[in-house]
Amino acid sequence: MSVSVVIGAQWGDEGKGKIVDMYSAKADVVMRYQGGHNAGHTVWVNNTKYVHHLIPAGIIHKDVLNLIGNGVVVEPHALIKEIKELSDMGISLSGRFFVSDRAHIILPYHIAFDKRREEMKGDKKIGTTGRGIGPCYSDKINRAGVRIGDLLNPALLREKIGEQIEFLNATAVNIYGIPPFNLEEMLNEIKKYSEALKPYIADTAVIVNDAIAENKKIMLEGAQGTLLDIDFGTYPYVTSSNG
Repeated sequence: MSVSVVIGAQWGDEGKGKIVDMYSAKADVVMRYQGGHNAGHTVWVNNTKYVHHLIPAGIIHKDVLNLIGNGVVVEPHALIKEIKELSDMGISLSGRFFVSDRAHIILPYHIAFDKRREEMKGDKKIGTTGRGIGPCYSDKINRAGVRIGDLLNPALLREKIGEQIEFLNATAVNIYGIPPFNLEEMLNEIKKYSEALKPYIADTAVIVNDAIAENKKIMLEGAQGTLLDIDFGTYPYVTSSNG
């Protein structure tokens, strides 16, 4: 058994995608373990361009199992789009790709708050991509997040978001000066995500531990670089997760 980790030594864009592509061909499992769809890898194989924002680059290799771990924050629309793009290119994901039921979901209010907060900072803005990454991690730590596994339980999902909607709308209107959110519209949109992602939701911790026990080769795919690490990077100009 061996577990290898590919991490950028600077701020990202060091060519990690190429390294992951090369070594994942020899791996049994490739797992993305942190970050969101603000990062990713671009890989060229036989003059074909593959762009990965959430799904590990190992998906190109047909015998490799690919996982999104619980440390990642997932924007459902972005993940569904990526699944479709790969499927349209003839890459089968069935039985070869799973997303952790414990990974947190980026919801519309995360994106709206992220963009507005950055606008309000003016010249002191951090440079966030405005994709809701930071607010989603904030909710995770604040124990107010919604997880991928919640998509399988509509009643629980309604309860979780319903409990927060008053606070979310008060924040939207009174602090950020943006329109309030409609709970029913949000739940209807999320229902579409649930149907599309249901086949891929799994307990990836069990899958990885089983692979370790079976002495399989595992590669952990980092999305950013060391200097973007929330603790050891160039704070506050960092990402919202450990690198």
